[in-house]
Amino acid sequence: MVLEKIIDIISEQLELDKSVVKENSTLEEDLGAGSLDMIDLAMSIEDEFGIELSDDVIDKVKTVGDLAKYVAANKK
Repeated sequence: MVLEKIIDIISEQLELDKSVVKENSTLEEDLGAGSLDMIDLAMSIEDEFGIELSDDVIDKVKTVGDLAKYVAANKK
């Protein structure tokens, strides 16, 4: 499932326990992702799902769930 894989990627990239990363967690406020973290996450997600995340998309997604919904709708 897309959400589960995204949680795996986020927890690995941000060095967080998976139990902390929830669908409604905000990437920046709750999980502490900075701008460089967001770039790294975007690259990992692009590699994993074969999609491109533009800067606009990265700026618009606020929660783990938002990111999962975008990826699910746009993955190949």
